[in-house]
Amino acid sequence: MADAQFKDLVIDASDGATLAAFWSAALGLRSSPAGDSATTFVLEDDDPRHTVWINTVPEPRTVKQRVHLDLHATVEELEALGATAETARENWVVMRDPEGGELCAFPDRAAEAGVYRPYALVVDSADAAAAAAWWGRCLGLEPREIEDRGWYRIGPGGSLPFQMLFIPVPEPKTVKNRIHWDVVGDTGTLLDVGATLVTPHEDSADPHVFWDVLADPEGNEFCVFAPDEA
Repeated sequence: MADAQFKDLVIDASDGATLAAFWSAALGLRSSPAGDSATTFVLEDDDPRHTVWINTVPEPRTVKQRVHLDLHATVEELEALGATAETARENWVVMRDPEGGELCAFPDRAAEAGVYRPYALVVDSADAAAAAAWWGRCLGLEPREIEDRGWYRIGPGGSLPFQMLFIPVPEPKTVKNRIHWDVVGDTGTLLDVGATLVTPHEDSADPHVFWDVLADPEGNEFCVFAPDEA
């Protein structure tokens, strides 16, 4: 049984309007300001699980992103939106969004992918097997090893609209992730199974915050919304 349900994605930005325009087109989602905000944007379609929030933050991107998105898209499509190509791999191309954030283009199925374009949410991990097992338990999904590379996958399925890939890397996590995901669940339950509390909503400087910030066993931040507040 799942301990939590996937809710949405959040992408930090130095220029929220620019990244909102890029990611809405790249993902196949509508973009609009969040309420009266000029710094926060919501990208969405008719499936609430596809929702992405673009939040303007003061800190710039400084290191390789530990979490990034893979897209069913061609290099040419993404370059036309403002991305730049960096490295060609086996069947994908590593690219950068307008703020230098990494993403990968998988062109093979771009023509048949439909409007919604995500292929995977990729999470760099010190222990990919353990990270996939932990999130698999939390989201009620069975992790699978792929390609004998030590890569692990959960989803798509249940509340998760795309697959999550956990990839082993040698470098440790050093800064707050610029892409994170939110879940609906109980903070106490997630703490009991190995999460740590980063910021309880009571300690937030923003009186409008009603969610807790936690970190998984690898230190990846995520936000937890109570079911009656999601």
